[in-house]
Amino acid sequence: MKRIIFAVLLSLLPLALPLAADAQSDQPTIYVVKRGDTLWGLSNRFLKDPFYWPNLWARNQVITNPHLIFPGQRLRIYPDRIEIDDQRPQAMQTAQPEQTAEETTFTVSGAEGYILETDMEPSGTIIQTNHDRTIVGQDDVVYTDIGTSRGAKSGDTYSIFKKVKAVYHPVTYEFLGHKILSLGALKLTDMEDRSSRAMITRSYLEITSGSLLMPYRDKRREVALKAASRELHGLIIDTRMGNITTGESDVVYLDLGTAQGVEVGNMLYVVKDVKPDSRHVTRDVGTLPREVIGAVVVVETGEKTSTALVVKSADVIHVGDQVQLLKN
Repeated sequence: MKRIIFAVLLSLLPLALPLAADAQSDQPTIYVVKRGDTLWGLSNRFLKDPFYWPNLWARNQVITNPHLIFPGQRLRIYPDRIEIDDQRPQAMQTAQPEQTAEETTFTVSGAEGYILETDMEPSGTIIQTNHDRTIVGQDDVVYTDIGTSRGAKSGDTYSIFKKVKAVYHPVTYEFLGHKILSLGALKLTDMEDRSSRAMITRSYLEITSGSLLMPYRDKRREVALKAASRELHGLIIDTRMGNITTGESDVVYLDLGTAQGVEVGNMLYVVKDVKPDSRHVTRDVGTLPREVIGAVVVVETGEKTSTALVVKSADVIHVGDQVQLLKN
């Protein structure tokens, strides 16, 4: 009888071993969040998948922002997922808001520029600089062709801008608009019938005679991340300074706007295709997974285009690179 029982147990052993292995593999690795950690970085580090964090954000109510995790929070790392404890560390509950401000919002300075999609007549022009200087900046005096005959008065403020070039889609060659560079702002001080003296109150870039004017609109603000309601694919069509390459903290323009459903605060991935090394390919491998090389946050939208800040770059970003908006 003992031999029979032993034989039965021995026959069941191969079945028990996989179950034990499965149970062991389901045991998570515990990771404690450190200052500077982000869901982007942790998803890439542990799962080798930076695309994972929007799903992580969506499933965890305690995370109101995809970059807002707290030092001391405990993560349970599984081979295919990350789980976050709902309990926020007590020490962080009393932390000052300033400590996380950079993680929750992005600052718009007003200097980002945009793609002007419709025709617009400027309100005026800088027609001369004080002492005939070639370049002027903040607190310098300039002269404009805006006078009382246009209804202007002392104290009126105007944005200074430059219409740089026509922008065309890099693939379809569709005309998208003109790139507008924000140069600064000025205030009228002394009025004549058809002209005025003004003082430059803010300068972002070099201001010269011939710079254009429009009624001032303060664009400085904080932009909070906003979850996407749909998935979109687009392209980087230009950069603020016209460089072919760009990186973190720069400004880019996208071929996606309100017509496609883009909203201020949306974060998009910058991705590039990966091509197999032909020296080592012996059969058809199809399409390789795309590589995530950065992220941008939309700060202003037009109908067909939008302005975005580059908030992350793991590699050089080029005009023509693809962007993806993932639904959360």
